[in-house]
Amino acid sequence: MVRMIKAGMAFAALAAAFSLQASVYAQEPMKPEPMKQDTMKQDSMKQDTMKQDSMKQDKMQDDKMMHDGKAKTLETGKFHGKVHKTEGRATVYQEGDGKLVLRLTNFKTSNGPDVHVILVATKDAMDDANFLKDNTEKIELGKLKGNEGDQNYEIPAGTDLTKFRTVSIYCERFNANFGAAPLEKF
Repeated sequence: MVRMIKAGMAFAALAAAFSLQASVYAQEPMKPEPMKQDTMKQDSMKQDTMKQDSMKQDKMQDDKMMHDGKAKTLETGKFHGKVHKTEGRATVYQEGDGKLVLRLTNFKTSNGPDVHVILVATKDAMDDANFLKDNTEKIELGKLKGNEGDQNYEIPAGTDLTKFRTVSIYCERFNANFGAAPLEKF
């Protein structure tokens, strides 16, 4: 009988030791494999460099537009966003050669997958409205270059700014409007 009690206690001690060891592993944060982590860092660094280069190019283009004195401000609007806090200003400039450029300044929004800058044929794009129905006309200006900072987007030639009245920061994957800037004559 004493042997059975000792055996039972030994079994219980082993079971407790194994469950304690498992709970310690469960509480440790998972670490990516070193090779994957290096690849992830390199990809992130490449994306950061591309964004920085793009923003430098935008800054140079903006400086050129402002210093040449040939760019004319046509329309402007402030961003609003409730679900995704979005702030800053969208301004449409016409360069000396007639080319239209959308400039986002003091811009900031949430990170997201597959986020684009689009012009929408509507007066405004509220966060809770599905403004991108099949019959709503839109013009794609490109993928969002960064969720913070000044950036430029070329507007296609022939775009009717009396029709396309709102700039939207739009997440295509989730059909979500991160923020919108209704444009008004300057």
